[in-house]
Amino acid sequence: MEDNGKDRIFCLCLQLPTKGNECINANARFCGECIQAGANCGWCKDPDFLKQGETVSTRCDELPSLIKRGCQEAMIENPRGQQRVLKNKPVTNRKKGAEELRPEDITQIQPQKLSLTLRSGEPQSFKLKFKRAEDYPIDLYYLMDLSYSMKDDLENVKNLGTSLMLEMSKITSDFRIGFGSFVEKTVMPYISTTPAKLLNPCTGDQNCTSPFSYKNVLKLTNDGKKFNTLVGQQHISGNLDSPEGGFDAIMQVAVCGDQIGWRNVTRLLVFSTDAGFHFAGDGKLGGIVLPNDGKCHLENNVYTMSHYYDYPSIAHLVQKLSDNNIQTIFAVTEEFQPVYQELKNLIPKSAVGTLSANSSNVINLIIDAYNSLSSEVILENSKLPEGVTIAYTSRCKNGVISEGENGRKCSNISIGDEVYFTISVTSKGCPKPNKPETIKIKPLGFTEEVEITLHFICECECHKEGVQNSQLCHYGNGTYECGACKCNEGRVGRQCECSSNDVATEDMDRTCRKDNGTDICSNNGDCVCGTCECKKRDNPEERYSGKYCECDNFNCDRSGNKLCGGHGRCECRVCICDPNWTGSACDCSLDNSMCMASNKQICNGRGICECGTCKCTDPKFQGPTCETCPTCPGVCTEHKECVQCRAFDTGEMKEKCEQQCGYFKMIKVKDRDKLPQPNDASYPVVHCKGRDANDCWFYYTYAVNNDTEKVVHVVDMLDCPAGPDIIPIVAGVVAGIVLIGLALLLIWKLLMIIHDRREFAKFEKEKMNAKWDTGENPIYKSAVTTVVNPKYEEK
Repeated sequence: MEDNGKDRIFCLCLQLPTKGNECINANARFCGECIQAGANCGWCKDPDFLKQGETVSTRCDELPSLIKRGCQEAMIENPRGQQRVLKNKPVTNRKKGAEELRPEDITQIQPQKLSLTLRSGEPQSFKLKFKRAEDYPIDLYYLMDLSYSMKDDLENVKNLGTSLMLEMSKITSDFRIGFGSFVEKTVMPYISTTPAKLLNPCTGDQNCTSPFSYKNVLKLTNDGKKFNTLVGQQHISGNLDSPEGGFDAIMQVAVCGDQIGWRNVTRLLVFSTDAGFHFAGDGKLGGIVLPNDGKCHLENNVYTMSHYYDYPSIAHLVQKLSDNNIQTIFAVTEEFQPVYQELKNLIPKSAVGTLSANSSNVINLIIDAYNSLSSEVILENSKLPEGVTIAYTSRCKNGVISEGENGRKCSNISIGDEVYFTISVTSKGCPKPNKPETIKIKPLGFTEEVEITLHFICECECHKEGVQNSQLCHYGNGTYECGACKCNEGRVGRQCECSSNDVATEDMDRTCRKDNGTDICSNNGDCVCGTCECKKRDNPEERYSGKYCECDNFNCDRSGNKLCGGHGRCECRVCICDPNWTGSACDCSLDNSMCMASNKQICNGRGICECGTCKCTDPKFQGPTCETCPTCPGVCTEHKECVQCRAFDTGEMKEKCEQQCGYFKMIKVKDRDKLPQPNDASYPVVHCKGRDANDCWFYYTYAVNNDTEKVVHVVDMLDCPAGPDIIPIVAGVVAGIVLIGLALLLIWKLLMIIHDRREFAKFEKEKMNAKWDTGENPIYKSAVTTVVNPKYEEK
């Protein structure tokens, strides 16, 4: 089973917990605990606020709920956080060539110091402005690998000082440059196989200097020629393995600020090499197991503890570079680009440039890397106290807004551009011990920072007025503060009247049973110190109360699926109605305004007003104020013209139909059988008919339905009788058709008689001309049979 706070799965059942009321869920015993539960929580300090059976923790609730329950606003403790700006020096608007300013007089971030008072759960937000100052001073330290493979690079770097000073003068008028070199730890496995190689680690007739870990050759200076001279005196050295000890050198450059000469200005470290690097753990190869201590160990500008401390880890370097506001530029050959790109991703405010084989492009590389680094500002904060969180929202160039981790930074910033950050600081609870804390926010790579002092609201104002060992708390067994007793150790009860060892005795339980029953506190609470303390419900709006927790505020009658109809409150399972409402569910309005007719009579004098609705005493009348009589004489006449104009676009109201006849809903049907019948509806239906100017009849019904809506059903075909002028014509036509039919029938009969007579005459003639043979038919047999009776005696 996994419980992630969002959903809980048990077997086949899914339970989705509701958020609930954080104030009530806190079970606060005193005011200080309450206000730490959340920003919306308040504490009612009214001594008479609690009802019988309610626990002290129910004093803590959301403000609207406390007010609804009867606590006056003046009696609610609800302290709020605040903020004060202590130092707000404007950012510097400086142009190149203007009056010279000391670095500490240049401001790029505003404000510089604030004080925030935090209430638990309530964020305090402020705006921070950053502006890149023009002609801002720069310190650049060139740290070079002097292993043998960098021999040709050293020749080009010897003239770097004056050339770089010339190029950087286009960016700033205050530029300083320094130089340092490194090779490897002075331990045998790294630099040589024999002690003789320590003097000249190079092969053949090459003249190399003895190996060393790190040398600070030239402290930061604005003398470019001095840079050239000192670098020109350097010689290469050598070691056995390919990775170099550059991390030792970077650590010393970062932490030895006085020896390097760093000022509180833009600090750039150029790290030039054609090889990889050793890091923490590699020192074991030379028998070095002590981790790097991150401290300065330069003596006569030489790192003297390389044989004693291991290489620093990457995380250690990141911390020290950030703490000392140093931005790193890795100038490496193309072969090691992928390695140092990965390293760059781990070190904020760093850049990687591809160094040519002999370092001839180093000046362009430095200029491009500096422009890239300085065009981006990234905010970071110091370690936060427990329970404190911070959120950033940036408003960058061209109005681009970002939140979350991207809210910490802005890119593509040019000199003179202003960007803004909204920073929100939130506390959850109170830190222990309760004392002010200081955090700092600064842009990476810059020395300027915002200092924020955090104060925490851990107690209510009424806490200061608390009376220790008050007689109100059972003869001094607690401190009376904020309207309630805060019991001493070992004491319980609303007035601290019981010892915690005696809270569950049989005698005390007896006083918690109503009418000597078996249920303790009506099964809705616990018997504490002989007094019922009612249970809490999952829904914070629902509460048990009463001496025996026999009451609640959620089991009252409902109307419209609302407790007490939404017009009252539930107290001990009975609705207490708001003014002008009555009934068991407060669903009956006592306001007669809805029953008032236009003639200022209640229900037009034809009914009574009950719960804001007219009940008509005369069944013929209906409507909101008994104003309509669908079956009364004259109803059909009243609506005839409007029905005619709307249904057939004819009649006297044709021109005014749209303006005056839209007061009813019209439904067309095909024939009269489809019209609603009086017995089919639960409201009166009147059948009507009307005749137009052409003596055509139209049929319709009129009714006012249960929603007081006027409805007309109309047959969509007119019923027009035949006209008098057409009858003779139709009769003449019919008579003519009949005569023609008789004439045709007589002619047909005459022709048939003539035909029959001709055929009969022809038959007779053929009969006369026939000649018949009188011969006997050979197969003829007589139909008569003669039988002789043998016993017949002729007598």
